[in-house]
Amino acid sequence: PGFEAVLVRTGDYFIPLRKRTEIARKHNADLFVSVHADAFTRASAFGASVFALSSSGATSETARLLADRENRSDLSMTATLSASLDVGQQVLSAVGSITPLHKRRVEQAGFMVLKSPDIPSILVETGFISNPGEARKLVTRNHQQALARAMHTGIRYFFHRNPPPGTRVAALKSS
Repeated sequence: PGFEAVLVRTGDYFIPLRKRTEIARKHNADLFVSVHADAFTRASAFGASVFALSSSGATSETARLLADRENRSDLSMTATLSASLDVGQQVLSAVGSITPLHKRRVEQAGFMVLKSPDIPSILVETGFISNPGEARKLVTRNHQQALARAMHTGIRYFFHRNPPPGTRVAALKSS
């Protein structure tokens, strides 16, 4: 209760990176989660990862959005980055309970889909498709559902601790 997921796409086709965050913004998203499978040149690379934005990678997108929304004064990149790191750690911990982790901490990078200054955003790498063992797991319905449940657990835990104002989760917390 209090959560609604909106898929950016429902099949295997490309949507431009900025369009993905525009879709999230159009739906007044409180969180943007980008889910991927990683690949590397060595087949031995393994484990899930979670990324949040690197503060050094946010400048140009922040400037563009601030210019587009000149009259909005509630944008706070620092708060958004902090929330992204916090929810990222909750998701990483939950995912780590069902699959090995590539790194034990939330990593930071300048991925375009993480550059929304007004929406906490994380990128989840579910494992390495270049690793034959992980690739076999990643295509199974059971593993996909376990990953989805783990991500949901981390997200739910974050939002129950930090409910967005005016949401059902905030109302439930205050009652």
